[in-house]
Amino acid sequence: MGSLINQPILALDFLACPKAIYDVVGAGIDGGRNSVGESQNIEMSGGGIVTASLEDCKIVSREQLRYINKLGARLNGGFRYIVVPIPTDWFGPFPTVGNLPTPIMRGIPHSDGSLFSDGSGYSQATVWGKFLADAALNAGQVTVRVYGATRDIDGDWFSVKHAAKGWRAYRDWETSKIGSGTETVSGASVAYNDFQLSIQPPLRQAVPAGTRIEYARPRFVAKFKTDFTLPLTIEAFFVTEQTIQFSEAF
Repeated sequence: MGSLINQPILALDFLACPKAIYDVVGAGIDGGRNSVGESQNIEMSGGGIVTASLEDCKIVSREQLRYINKLGARLNGGFRYIVVPIPTDWFGPFPTVGNLPTPIMRGIPHSDGSLFSDGSGYSQATVWGKFLADAALNAGQVTVRVYGATRDIDGDWFSVKHAAKGWRAYRDWETSKIGSGTETVSGASVAYNDFQLSIQPPLRQAVPAGTRIEYARPRFVAKFKTDFTLPLTIEAFFVTEQTIQFSEAF
């Protein structure tokens, strides 16, 4: 079993996948049927596991082929892990810059206005949050403060970097706004909104108040799904479409 922390992040954009499917599966079991023949479903306390399927990734370049080969070598067998991002860029609660949603602001200069020697700058998330109260293991409802969002949180993914469980992804299924205001963060006044969120899956590890929440490219530590392997496939004209399947690692 591999470590759940300090794992590399999957180069999702580099894989050029036109379709990505994310879900939480196995959240309940059939508890039998009642007197009128209807099934009675029971929720599992662990809340199921997060899965991802990256469909028809366009593998064209030599660099992509080598990356696929490296992924297969690392992850085949399911005993080593990687962190898989969830591309919520388009529908997340992010501000728009140049008519495009912007989860991460890039090109931020040094305090003197200069950039790095290659012309790049710092980057930071435009929307983030924190837990307002301690939350226990398997908590299905949490209280959070979200900074910089351009709308209320509703139907969104977020992630938490747990001390032992590593990156974990959660999504809300019911939200209640309980407050709003402004707060000084790193010397700047930032607008915030407070929410009570009902989440799926429940928390993988207890968290103290103040733990940071990420809305920009939420992510989770994962392995290849059972019985899935990633072969190196080479087709004529060096154009290959490959699907890669992941499940949350424990």
